[in-house]
Amino acid sequence: MTERDYTVQVLRSRRKTVSIQIKGPSLVLVRAPLYTPQAELRRIIEENRPWIESHLEKAARQEETTRQEALSPQEIDELANQALAWFPPRVRIFADQIGVRVGRITIRNQKTRWGSCSAQGNLNFNCLLMLCPPEIRDYVIVHELCHRLEMNHSPRFWAAVEKVLPDYRQRRKWLKTEGQAILARMTAG
Repeated sequence: MTERDYTVQVLRSRRKTVSIQIKGPSLVLVRAPLYTPQAELRRIIEENRPWIESHLEKAARQEETTRQEALSPQEIDELANQALAWFPPRVRIFADQIGVRVGRITIRNQKTRWGSCSAQGNLNFNCLLMLCPPEIRDYVIVHELCHRLEMNHSPRFWAAVEKVLPDYRQRRKWLKTEGQAILARMTAG
């Protein structure tokens, strides 16, 4: 592996430990307690250099893949049209199962969110969900519908999700790990 050029940015705060985060293909963010000596930070960075460089390389590959796979406005429109046809019938099925009423269903092309539920019961879904497997789309539907019961992420909320989708943790994990690359296709270009 070749040595990468990168910038190290140190953010000091009242935290108790040092953490290292990779922010893109050329930025390393080091969060440190207020009075950590500079020499100690250099030692920690050097000690973690293999990890840092491998993660910078991974971030560079992801950025390149995202750039190559950016969605055109026409592709986004097509995904939105597919979502408009797909989501309402699935929402009705799960709303009946959960025992909740819904308002409007809107499809959006969002950069950070998969879905949302308003206090009035209006549901929004990201058109990029059409790039996810159907079981992941179902998870987002159930997640948003359960907000009709609990407008929070309390244990009661998660129990309601689990009642409908006992394997929701796996679906949620998939969305967290694989979903970022899908969302990035919206912002690339």
